[in-house]
Amino acid sequence: MAGGAEKLVNFRNFTQNNAHLIKGFGTPLAIMAILAMIVLPIPAVVLDVLFSFSITLSLVVMLVAVYTQRPLDFAAFPTVLLIATVLRLSLNVASTRIVLLEGHNGPGAAGSVIEAFGSVVIGGNYTVGLVVFAILVIINFVVITKGAGRISEVTARFTLDAMPGKQMAIDADLNAGLINQEEAKARRSDVTREADFYGSMDGASKFVKGDAIAGILILFINIIGGLLIGMIQYGLTFNEAVEVYTLLTIGDGLVAQIPSLLLSVATAIIITRENNSQDMGDAVVLQLLDNPKVLVITSAVLFAMGVIPGMPHFAFLSMSAVLAGAAYFKLKKTKTEEGELVEKEQEQQVQQAQQKELSWDDVRHVDTIGLEVGYRLIPLVDKQQGGELLSRIKGVRKKQSQEFGFLVPAVHIRDNLDLGPNSYRITLMGVTMGEAEIRHDWEMAINPGQVFGELDGEKTKDPAFGLDAVWIRPEQREHAQTLGYTVVDAATVVATHLSQIVTNHASQLLGHEEAQELLDRLGRTHPKLVEGLIPDLLSLGNFVKVLQNLLDEGIAIRDMRTIVQTLVEYAGRSQDPEVLTAAVRISLRRLIVQDIAEGAAELPVITLAPELEQMLHQSLQMAGNDGNQQGAGIEPGLAERLQQSLREVHQQQEMNGEPSVLLTSGLLRSTMARFARHATDGMRVLSYQEVPDDKQIRIVSSIGGQQNGGEQTATQE
Repeated sequence: MAGGAEKLVNFRNFTQNNAHLIKGFGTPLAIMAILAMIVLPIPAVVLDVLFSFSITLSLVVMLVAVYTQRPLDFAAFPTVLLIATVLRLSLNVASTRIVLLEGHNGPGAAGSVIEAFGSVVIGGNYTVGLVVFAILVIINFVVITKGAGRISEVTARFTLDAMPGKQMAIDADLNAGLINQEEAKARRSDVTREADFYGSMDGASKFVKGDAIAGILILFINIIGGLLIGMIQYGLTFNEAVEVYTLLTIGDGLVAQIPSLLLSVATAIIITRENNSQDMGDAVVLQLLDNPKVLVITSAVLFAMGVIPGMPHFAFLSMSAVLAGAAYFKLKKTKTEEGELVEKEQEQQVQQAQQKELSWDDVRHVDTIGLEVGYRLIPLVDKQQGGELLSRIKGVRKKQSQEFGFLVPAVHIRDNLDLGPNSYRITLMGVTMGEAEIRHDWEMAINPGQVFGELDGEKTKDPAFGLDAVWIRPEQREHAQTLGYTVVDAATVVATHLSQIVTNHASQLLGHEEAQELLDRLGRTHPKLVEGLIPDLLSLGNFVKVLQNLLDEGIAIRDMRTIVQTLVEYAGRSQDPEVLTAAVRISLRRLIVQDIAEGAAELPVITLAPELEQMLHQSLQMAGNDGNQQGAGIEPGLAERLQQSLREVHQQQEMNGEPSVLLTSGLLRSTMARFARHATDGMRVLSYQEVPDDKQIRIVSSIGGQQNGGEQTATQE
């Protein structure tokens, strides 16, 4: 006893430790057993068990199809359908073998199941059996299987066609913040599983159709084969052979056709279901009996038919009474629900009336930097679809933050259905600063000024700098580069445009919070320098204005130590931001000239003729005495000619490949900087004090006087 108990414990431990191996062998062994039935003879008793299992499996599959909430919840249905079909065909082969081999011994030779279907179900009459079998085949093959196959084909096609739109809708909801990343991932998985399921169902419906055809062929083969075997081998008469083998064959066919019909019905139920989480029985009852008017009219028609002489009064009148009762209870329930709904709406209105007034939380603030995209550009900002725009924008922010000297605010990206599908818009403080239309799946070939041929594509303009460009296919990139074009992808186009706008409006991005953060960071390393500056010597507003003035003129504020040190020195003398900006510029003169000259030994400059400079001085002094703004006293005609001259010399410097720098006195510098900003794109204006003592200058042109026949080289003293 002890030894037996020990063996039992060992066997149980072995089973638990190797449960995963046993589970893994289950399905392959079942398939191998099914295929073995085609080759190996099976006893009649085993055949009865397998026929019973086939009918049971078909019933289970059909009921699961009925009670499944969604078609995707029974995603294994195509595989189950295949296995059940192969099982049934294997049983047909096995039963055909035993019918032909043992049929001459009587109806019970092929097993109890076949005998029962051949004798009890059709009453032993093979004519009735043939008619019943033919009707089952017609219902299965012509009605159910054909309709289910057509629905499977159409559904699979429509599901595959709708996949891109569903994926785009998921991405739009994700970018709009309606769903999170996990929900988007789950919905993408459902879309993929739905396409795979209906694609599999399109093929699985062919199994059912082929099974129905095989049933017809097997019936005729069994009858003909049985007649030949019975009369030739066993000496039966024609009537005896017909009676024995026809009954066995029809019984065998009915045993196979009933599970086949059940699986066909299950296939039709699955494929005609909507992909909603709702029980089929509830859906049918709700949609059929939801409208009481339908029940009332149907009850009236049945009542009229029931009172006609000669009609079956009991059947029609009883059904009419049932429908009338159902309509009465439905109307009563509807009125109750409507009353409850009215009460609930009134309660909600009372609650809303009692709610407090709007708060500041209900006010929507504008984004510092915003990027809005049309729905076709969503793949550019979706990492799941290989979009690179987010990483490009991050790179732009990092580069510009390092160049400017302060942290550029984050870019808020969202989709905008009001924009064109291929359009985008860049905003600063809610104001549109730039917008363009691009092709996200094409590339832009930009003409840098000299190319050696034309490109086939869609002509356009580079949105950042206004250069001529062409939208081309990605496979044309190498050809365009050989012709001298600069080729960039759509993400780079948008990032470059954003970079250009941020650079031109950097001063708008610097506010009080950013300025205070710069002071706090400097205070960690130079506490004595920052201590007492704000608000004792200078207000935070004036400090911000000085920094904005520097950024307006393209001067980085990276050297915060020098800037603050200068303000500490000059704030006691003046609180004017313009005066303080001029003092800071002089302190930063080496950095300014370094950014302009880029390490060159000498600095090419443009000067004003002495008589023009003297005239401008007098105009500004008169305007200052009258209390006007600086620069308001310049005669309009002179201002126009001055701007034209600045534009011409700037273009000449650009053609020569040299920086465009106007050198003037400190009193005129800010005024001439405003003139240059309106007349040119990129001319820098320096005062004499802003040129380092050891920097050589080279005068290339003089405005308002005769241009030099030769270039002069001088050392600033």
